[in-house]
Amino acid sequence: MKSSAIFTKTIFSLSLFVWAICSLSAQNQASVLVDEQGVMRWQENGEEVQGFGVNYSAPFAHAFRTARKLNVPITEAIDDDLYHFARLGFDAYRVHVWDTEISDTLGNLIENEHLRLFDYLIFKAKERGIKFFITPIAFWGNGWPERDEPTPGFSAKYGKGDCLTNPEAIKAQENYLYQFLHHINVYTGVAYKDDPDIIAFEVSNEPHHRGDPDKVKTFINRMVAAMRKTGCQKPIFYNISHAVQMAEAYFEADIQGGTFQWYPTNLVAPEEQKGNLLPNVDDYDIPYAKDKRFDKMAKVVYEFDAADVGRSYIYPAMARSFRTAGIQWATHFAYDPTYLADVNTEYNTHYMNLAYTPQKALSLKIAGKVFHKIPRYADYGSYPANINFGDFHISYEKDLAEMNSETEFIYTNHTDSKPKNLSALESISGWGNSPIVQYQGTGAYFLDKIEEGVWRLEVMPDAVWIRDPFGDTSPKRKVAVIKWNQWDMQLQLSELGNDFSIRPINEGNTFQPEVNKQSFSIRPGTYFLIKKGAKNRFRPSDRWKNIQLNEFSAPKENVEKTHVIHKPATEVSAGKDYEVTATIITAGGHPESATLFYQGPGYWQQSIEMEHLGGYRYRASIPDSMIRPGFLNYNIVLRQKGVYQTFPENISSHPWDWDFYGDAPYRVKVVPQDFPIYLFQAEADTRMLNRRWIRGSGNLVPVKNQNGTALEVNVDQLFSPDSENPNADPIYDYSMRFAFGEKIAGRADDLSKKSSIVFTGKSLNEKPCKFQITLVDKNANAYGGILELQPEFGEYTLELKQLKKVKPVTLPRPYPTFLPYYFEGGTDVPLDIEKVEVLHLSIGPGIAEKELKDRHGVLIESVRIE
Repeated sequence: MKSSAIFTKTIFSLSLFVWAICSLSAQNQASVLVDEQGVMRWQENGEEVQGFGVNYSAPFAHAFRTARKLNVPITEAIDDDLYHFARLGFDAYRVHVWDTEISDTLGNLIENEHLRLFDYLIFKAKERGIKFFITPIAFWGNGWPERDEPTPGFSAKYGKGDCLTNPEAIKAQENYLYQFLHHINVYTGVAYKDDPDIIAFEVSNEPHHRGDPDKVKTFINRMVAAMRKTGCQKPIFYNISHAVQMAEAYFEADIQGGTFQWYPTNLVAPEEQKGNLLPNVDDYDIPYAKDKRFDKMAKVVYEFDAADVGRSYIYPAMARSFRTAGIQWATHFAYDPTYLADVNTEYNTHYMNLAYTPQKALSLKIAGKVFHKIPRYADYGSYPANINFGDFHISYEKDLAEMNSETEFIYTNHTDSKPKNLSALESISGWGNSPIVQYQGTGAYFLDKIEEGVWRLEVMPDAVWIRDPFGDTSPKRKVAVIKWNQWDMQLQLSELGNDFSIRPINEGNTFQPEVNKQSFSIRPGTYFLIKKGAKNRFRPSDRWKNIQLNEFSAPKENVEKTHVIHKPATEVSAGKDYEVTATIITAGGHPESATLFYQGPGYWQQSIEMEHLGGYRYRASIPDSMIRPGFLNYNIVLRQKGVYQTFPENISSHPWDWDFYGDAPYRVKVVPQDFPIYLFQAEADTRMLNRRWIRGSGNLVPVKNQNGTALEVNVDQLFSPDSENPNADPIYDYSMRFAFGEKIAGRADDLSKKSSIVFTGKSLNEKPCKFQITLVDKNANAYGGILELQPEFGEYTLELKQLKKVKPVTLPRPYPTFLPYYFEGGTDVPLDIEKVEVLHLSIGPGIAEKELKDRHGVLIESVRIE
């Protein structure tokens, strides 16, 4: 250990020496240098650069057009969002500039509103202490998610492919890069190339090179030369997470670093991805990691997100994996401008905004802390052993991420964790209840110690998701709403004690809470909390860190009608209580009453009052004696100002009215406890089956003589070379994933009584097919067994006791595609059937080597446990 420490210290000293030599010869505008160990260091002091933040595109494309359509002043919108960046602790910003909107076909820079707004964004972000990593070329059109508009740029004329090879397109890019770096920001008066807060440039966004590596190197060097011609001394990066077969070109090119992306849950699912996805973010395994030439390159993640995941536990785990891989800078993709976050139309596979996704935003704040506190290359092992690391904790089952340090406490959900050192605590950011803050609202809150006996409290309005924000979105349909409500809050801060006063400080806020011991009512806004006898030297308008104390920004209330958010169970067991929970939010106050009306086999309609759990949550339990085999039908009936509304149809009438016409109640299938439990049914569940797309495969077809529907999966090649990673070792496997935990929640208590898995279907191609069925538990332990399917449609059985521990495939498949195919973690424990929640279906395991390159296929109707 002692010799290792001396070696580490020596390497660090050499790094600082190299940095010092470089500093003497560098121009002042190069605020960041890359040393011989591939570490970006601040020229001013030689310390390691660490940056964490977001991509954000208000000056361009869909976000720009949407602001215009909504008559939103974009500069004000940028100011508001940048304030939220400050509250979330972001110190890094990246964007791929839509060159197609600010250039012509020859690459001449066009000084227009897009560029002016980008200048403004940089200018205002600098005031918040944010640094910039800019990608001048996007190659994209400006349409997504709409159709592209006619734009004047070279990218619109040539497209990405020709931009990489066409001589005239290459000249246009050289011209554009030269002019872009020379552009003088109209607000700062400083050219991009000279701005000390722009730490580096990335040539272009995701070029996806093909062809000759020598030509790729020549292309990169021409781009870099055009940028260096401006006198720019900043580090220049290039995307090396695509086309990894071009490694030689990357390492020999005149670049100082490589950029990476990470979408560990794939992209563009039709709805939210379910199940434990921590295995997907357990390891960011870079293919060049053992190449000595890569050691000299700085490492940046330009985009990342756990796409289509609405939970809050995952981002700190991603940040941990980045640091283990040696990444110094990471920017999430993408932060939604607040003015369009209620509809999530910019990128419907992503969703991030402090106001509308408060728990996810707090998770990103914690991830930023991870990034700044965890050393590069620190290794905490594999999941689930690594859920506690440093000051951080993550829990899939509680949907919780936490930072708990001596001075700071951040949490994304209700928590029982106590602050590490309550007397030293200086900052709290949270959602829900904790041992020191009890709060029923559904917005984030922030508590910051300003000086002894004086704290600043900021409370965001409530956010409620009224539908799945992923999948198909539209500006005509909200996915989330904002409600400004008054809630009780209780603070147990030893420094404030029981005797303190509260003073509103943000503009227009006249609400003056009265404190009863530690409790008070609060509305959205910012406040001073002042202990009795303490002196407050600060004025509301004073600057504190990177904010003004009386700043506050939040969307206006936009609840236009009553929403009842409830999803009935797919199936429940007879003879067991059925609990109905719902989120209910109205345009006015809380409903005067919420009543559950239900009817099942053998009895007339009954009613039970729903209990208000706090916030917008309501609950009622139908007793076990009323849960009988057949179908249970029920409605939720609200009374507001003497008027009844019946859901799910939102009919302004009561179920007992003579003219009530509702005919589509919530409906639940009730089965005897000894009935099988269906984990997958093709007709109902294929939509959310994670699998590799294959042209002509994956169709739903009727099953002859079965009165059913089956999924047809025919795979011509179990292994297909990856155009982004063509030299990868072949893995002959085609696996599919379905998260069934929510589907069987109403039958979960019956799992322990089951002993076998039954597959219904057959093989295709008039020959047998080996087919592995795997159950994955909540801790990512996988247990599988292989069936030999025949061309005859039928049922095939696996006894649970036959299942053996197997390596689960990482599904959904991540981007970049070089990331691990199998998850290597988990624990060595026997199968606990009560903990399973995910099904993997695989073609490949068990197939003889001589048959691996043949065509294989299966027809899947269902998988059940009985």
